Amino acid sequence: MSLSPFELEIFQNILSSIAEEMGMILVRAGFSPNIKERRDLSCAIFQANGEMIAQAAHIPVHLGSMSFAVKAILEEPEIKEADIFILNDPFKGGTHLPDVTCIAPVFVDGNTEFFIASRAHHADMGGVTPGSMPLSTSIHEEGIVIPPSKLYTKGRLNKSLFQKILSATRDPEEREGDFKAQIGALELGEKRLKSVIEKYSLQKIKEAGFELLNYSERMMREVIRQIPDGVYDFEDYLDDDGAGTKKIPIRVTITISRGEAKVDFSGSSPQVNGCINTPLSVTTAAVLYVFQCFAPPEMPLNSGPLRAIKIHAEKGSLLNANYPAAVAGGNVETSQRVVDAVFGALAKAIPEKIGAASSGSMSNITFGGKNPRTKKGFAYYETIAGGMGGRFGKNGVSAVHTHMTNTLNTPIEAIERELPIMIDKYSIRRGSGGDGKYRGGDGIVRGYKFLSNSTVSVITERRRLAPYGLLGGKPGKKGKNILIRNKKSKLIPPKATFEAKKRDILRIETPGGGGWGKK
Repeated sequence: MSLSPFELEIFQNILSSIAEEMGMILVRAGFSPNIKERRDLSCAIFQANGEMIAQAAHIPVHLGSMSFAVKAILEEPEIKEADIFILNDPFKGGTHLPDVTCIAPVFVDGNTEFFIASRAHHADMGGVTPGSMPLSTSIHEEGIVIPPSKLYTKGRLNKSLFQKILSATRDPEEREGDFKAQIGALELGEKRLKSVIEKYSLQKIKEAGFELLNYSERMMREVIRQIPDGVYDFEDYLDDDGAGTKKIPIRVTITISRGEAKVDFSGSSPQVNGCINTPLSVTTAAVLYVFQCFAPPEMPLNSGPLRAIKIHAEKGSLLNANYPAAVAGGNVETSQRVVDAVFGALAKAIPEKIGAASSGSMSNITFGGKNPRTKKGFAYYETIAGGMGGRFGKNGVSAVHTHMTNTLNTPIEAIERELPIMIDKYSIRRGSGGDGKYRGGDGIVRGYKFLSNSTVSVITERRRLAPYGLLGGKPGKKGKNILIRNKKSKLIPPKATFEAKKRDILRIETPGGGGWGKK
């Protein structure tokens, strides 16, 4: 290693702080509550070959998959200085359509030396229902599909492309604001990175990038060496796909051998008709997240660890779907179950390092219609926290976002200020965590009272199949989706789209985490 450990730590902090500052700009400049309040966004820096060298502590499902987006840009015939690319196509580097990635090359002395990227979940990208998270059977029902495209060419905006994207959405003014915030984050990132290059030299920063990747790889191999060599398997299930298929299996076999992990999903469900399929990028992000959980906190977060992890998911399966499979819910729900399955397998090798299943669902809700205050269309999206699984030595945390989501719960004030919604109830769902030597954390009860007629979609999991307990711990309570109309309650399926009337209440009760160990 040509850089000293001190230099490596310095450059790790310098590069990750650039990504963090990019995220701060995106939050401050964003228009939508989903970005301003929930912080459903991610920023990162990449080498010229597309490997991530630094990231901010943002969304795991974004960050583990963003290299796929940058590598898709590398296939473009021309990359010029001051270009900015945009994409959301899940089969060309994206995850699902609301997650839109903007990518800019960083040129030094006429050559592309780095890329910087910002990814944000937009509250609406068109499609058959507000929020672009429908119970779809094809990606074309989910919204506008943006293949890798130049949004800016040599600094000049492609106005026709931009208008095409905006006109496909239900709130173009909000979308434009969020896109401009993403572009602002890229401009800041490029400025900061070039400043660092000028201070330390291009050669030093490139060397730091290579060394950080190598360092993370070495650390991950050492993490894997702490897991006993062997073959470990596990099977878990998704409730349904929203299109008639129920109890959908995810099977994983993990082979640990001499500092390398092979993660094989053979035997998992073929891709389904409903919206819970995933591209390989999402599956990769979920697996990487699990192994990063065992790493020491000082390990730089980049693409290096993936060199020690080999992932196989059959083409045309749920976890490596073919175009034009529906994927709106795969990014948010199937990714969570992949995590549960991989943790479940590893629990057979290192049980004291693995917690019981957490809530296992992002409990997605989208709704939209016409805002009676502004007379304009609106669309809103959020995920709702649940309970964390109990783990050795500690009870699970209650009312917290776990695993592939790292967002915040939207404050009541922000929702009620921006939207024709009143929050009817917001509390911890007491007793929903599984019993055990260490209890699972409790979920949340969140009630939405609609102040105007709205189209509502819910994509949720762990409503039929409870989060598992571990080593004799009890499962967490399953979640519930309840529609209250004229004081009469009706259970809503795990995945549903319906028309809410003014004064209807939708109450979401999220799952608790599983318990750990016999009491």
